Amino acid sequence: MPVTVTRTTVTTTMSSSSGLGSPTIVGSPRVLTQPLGLLRLLQLVSTCVAFSLVASVGAWTGPMGNWSMFTWCFCFSVTLIILIVELGGLQVRFPLSWRNFPITYACYAALFCLSSSIIYPTTYVQFLSHGRSRDHAIAATAFSCIACLAYATEVAWTRARPGEITGYMATVPGLLKVLETFVACVIFAFISDPALYQNQSALEWCVAVYSICFILAAVAILLNLGDCTNVLPISFPTFLSGLALISVLAYATALVLWPLYQFDQKYGGQPRRQMDPVCGRSHVHYVCFWDRRLAVAILTGINLLAYLADLVYSARLVFVRV
Repeated sequence: MPVTVTRTTVTTTMSSSSGLGSPTIVGSPRVLTQPLGLLRLLQLVSTCVAFSLVASVGAWTGPMGNWSMFTWCFCFSVTLIILIVELGGLQVRFPLSWRNFPITYACYAALFCLSSSIIYPTTYVQFLSHGRSRDHAIAATAFSCIACLAYATEVAWTRARPGEITGYMATVPGLLKVLETFVACVIFAFISDPALYQNQSALEWCVAVYSICFILAAVAILLNLGDCTNVLPISFPTFLSGLALISVLAYATALVLWPLYQFDQKYGGQPRRQMDPVCGRSHVHYVCFWDRRLAVAILTGINLLAYLADLVYSARLVFVRV
């Protein structure tokens, strides 16, 4: 269902411009000469150079290196598919909603590349000895930053403007859904060890909050990408409003319970980092439990703010059928 972003002023449902006022040229090599086409070429080249530099010296062992290599390869592959679809004018045959897919992917790619640009140098590159491998890894990090900026620029260019008709994912609530699911995935990575929350019902509730809210937000994204929002037993706007409200309330409880039970000694927590003996040592590819607890607490606050903004902006959307 296309949307109309507006509370009298905003509209979202279908955009035919690159964000710079130039018309989209469909099924022509001239797509690559448009600002958006040139930007996607930059994305393609920067991600390709990043994973090529790392692969040429094998500087991607361990979970952090594997994540970074996956990010660059995945972004390169999907960007190449998007360029092929646009060059061939195959948008109508694409299995997903084209008015929602490119900006959804660009937002995820920007977050993926941002995470790799931070994680790779801080948890992997700094432990490499000086030499060719380290130089290649540093250069790959630089190209990862370039890719992140390129994807973020695409999001800024193609997001919905006031009075514009486009897909739901181009609206602020749609982009916030991407952020919410991404942050939840990072939280899952930090709580991958059950010892962080087992045997504490309050902490298990927090994990349930992260999981349920992630699933609901992912369902909203998939329904839009598949253009099947009409399969819900309730109206899609009602579903979105209910999802945002439930998520705000659930995350509010998690924001209180997680720090309370992880950092308050009365509830078995560790208020100071020094109380975790493992945190005093340097470990390659490892984050100690206290740092994980702190990271989850911060990410919980970030996602609560995202859901609050989602709830506010969702009230400004007007959905229209076209």
